[in-house]
Amino acid sequence: MTTSTKVSICLPTCDRPHLIVRCIDSCLGQTHADLEILIGDDSRDDRTERLIATRYRHEPRVVYQRNTPPLGQARNVESLFARASGDKILLIHDDDSLITNGVERLLAQWERHPGLEVAFGNQYEVDQHGRVDLTASRKLNAAFHRTPRAAGLQPQPGRVGLVQMFPNNGWMANAALVKRIGYDGHYGTCCDFVFGTRLCLAAQQVCYVDEYVSCYRKTDVSVSQSTRHTTSAASMAAWQFVKGLALPAALEPARKVALRRLVPIVVSLYARNGQARAGLNLALHHLHAYRYGLSPRLYYHLLMIGKAARHAHEEPAPLAGEQVVDTTRVRLP
Repeated sequence: MTTSTKVSICLPTCDRPHLIVRCIDSCLGQTHADLEILIGDDSRDDRTERLIATRYRHEPRVVYQRNTPPLGQARNVESLFARASGDKILLIHDDDSLITNGVERLLAQWERHPGLEVAFGNQYEVDQHGRVDLTASRKLNAAFHRTPRAAGLQPQPGRVGLVQMFPNNGWMANAALVKRIGYDGHYGTCCDFVFGTRLCLAAQQVCYVDEYVSCYRKTDVSVSQSTRHTTSAASMAAWQFVKGLALPAALEPARKVALRRLVPIVVSLYARNGQARAGLNLALHHLHAYRYGLSPRLYYHLLMIGKAARHAHEEPAPLAGEQVVDTTRVRLP
């Protein structure tokens, strides 16, 4: 790559030294060499610190920082953004990796579109052993509206974030814009979606590249997995965020698309957690998410809601003096 643009790769990590080496090596192996790799480590022990001190002691582009005490996901990412000295910022998580020319492919979009602020591409889906699943990869990108027909500058940048076309990592953006938007931790496990949406809403130009630039590792252990059946789930926070956004009229159809994806998930979460009335009200007020009754998913969720209501009705009354703790009600932002 001939451009001298410096790219800051921000890499948050926590307790995954067995995965981070592949990620760091993929960053160091980029065809675009003018970069810094900023690592923010929230680990509970020093395994990652010792590994990086040994393996990358002669690599000046790797800049490591141990967070003591741990900052948490959002504040860790925010601290990395603050440390970035490059003109562009790219975020990659410790269990994912970059394609060898991923940075070059994204950076090239600024040469084609001088006013560009944000660029992103496709993601390969890889298993826990790092093997690429091409069929799953195609399905993953298609599910998030990343198709050949959508390539190029996006006519509505804000829509990219709302409909979850924007990926959680492997993207690149102007550093000044990233730092202005910040990484808001108020939405818990949904912070990456909130950031992506706000970034795209603020950007004047967003470009989708119909090429693979990163690898997304599918794992069973993550914050989102551990909370996905509770009312602390990322989808619950995402629904609250999308519902409360102040949007121009032109983006209301995009909000509807976002809610169509989120509402059925939230309805099922309410049912799973014994909040039958809340689930029923949400389903009835967003019938577009169920194709106005043409989706079998609606009737399955109604059965779940009915079961939750019967269970609540049959719940025995507490004994005198017994304290009742409702663990299913989590206060949302």
